[in-house]
Amino acid sequence: MSKNTLLRQWENIRRLPLGRWLFSRLIGFTVPYAGTIGAQVLTLAPGYARARIADRRRVRNHLRSIHAVALTNLAELTANLALMSRQPAKGARWIVTGLDTEYVKKARGPITACCEMAALDWSQSQDVQGQVELRDAGGDLVMLARPRWRIGPEAKPA
Repeated sequence: MSKNTLLRQWENIRRLPLGRWLFSRLIGFTVPYAGTIGAQVLTLAPGYARARIADRRRVRNHLRSIHAVALTNLAELTANLALMSRQPAKGARWIVTGLDTEYVKKARGPITACCEMAALDWSQSQDVQGQVELRDAGGDLVMLARPRWRIGPEAKPA
């Protein structure tokens, strides 16, 4: 089985000077809305993604904490990376069908999101769900997200 495209790109780029920063900026260029929060991808492995955002004015709300939508954006980015790291190199596709979020406490300081995905069967269309935990620098849970996707084989041309 050939290596997953995303993981291959991650391995090649992260070894460069400022590689994680460059990889994160490329994601923001490819998916402009995801780039608005300035997330940095910290770890990417088969079925696992970890990313972080800094607490800065552009992601804050009027309560001087990180805005709920910025947290949701980080959760979706992290979950999609974990899912994509399980995607076969060819012949599969996916789309987000939902995302439930639970805000546990105000998010202040750097926030780190982690998502793990078990191996998936991409040979048939199905709905799958993930879970993302967002924690502050003290390790306290600030948000829990449950993304849902429809995954399956690429559509065959008619």
